[in-house]
Amino acid sequence: MYTLTDVTKTYDGRHQVTALDRVSVTIPDGQMVAIEGPTGGGKSTLLQMLGALDVPSSGTVTLDDIELSGARESQLQQVRAERVGIVFQNFNLIPTLSALENVQMALVPLGVSAHDSKQRSRAALEQVSMGDRADHLPSELSGGQQQRVAIARALVKSPRVLLADEPTGNLDGPMRDEVLQLLHEAWRAQSLTVIMVTHDSRVAASAQRRLRIAHGHLTKLSGGPRKGGRKNGLLDRPDSDDPRSGQMGPGATDHGPLNGQSGQRQPSGARDVASPEADD
Repeated sequence: MYTLTDVTKTYDGRHQVTALDRVSVTIPDGQMVAIEGPTGGGKSTLLQMLGALDVPSSGTVTLDDIELSGARESQLQQVRAERVGIVFQNFNLIPTLSALENVQMALVPLGVSAHDSKQRSRAALEQVSMGDRADHLPSELSGGQQQRVAIARALVKSPRVLLADEPTGNLDGPMRDEVLQLLHEAWRAQSLTVIMVTHDSRVAASAQRRLRIAHGHLTKLSGGPRKGGRKNGLLDRPDSDDPRSGQMGPGATDHGPLNGQSGQRQPSGARDVASPEADD
């Protein structure tokens, strides 16, 4: 479970920029969350905090029993290697390596043997229907195929969390739906926590829970479409009795996160609100 409390991130320069402003939110295990917002609103910065790629200027970020905001770099590296898989908009595949070798790279920090690494990586490629392209270079693959390889690389280490930064941003409509389908299948099959950053409201509507970030402030939006049919070709939410349906456990949501403005606890109905909406 992620718990963020009063997370602020500032960048100094000629003018100080506040990318995140007292963000407080709890994300339970096994939930699929979409984070929307304008360019420069703080989406990618928030994802970096969740992925142990950066630490806040103030406030705390906790993943399970690890306080990422106060961890040593060696601890952050271990979190990135073992617990978190990341899918990037631009795929971030190494151009000189085959699809199989790119997936294997995720297992290097874990010290997996060469034999096991190949077996696990081939299985991950099969999972995303790319087993027959294992020996192809990225330049020999379409954008959608490269993103499938990137998803396989993120999943091969069996992470607890999958972070996706605009995973469909460079894809057309049909391929967008295929990649989104893969993310949903992985979420359900592996009981992952999935957090997607997206500009696409149709992609966000497929998530259980939708958050919006603008000017560094995080606010809650409504959830995705109800079960009972596809909407705009995209996936629907699970049944309300699914343990990942957005109904958080009592310990996580009885009182909601701390209000970043006053230090007082929010009422449970406002538990996702980090601070008042600042972009209207």
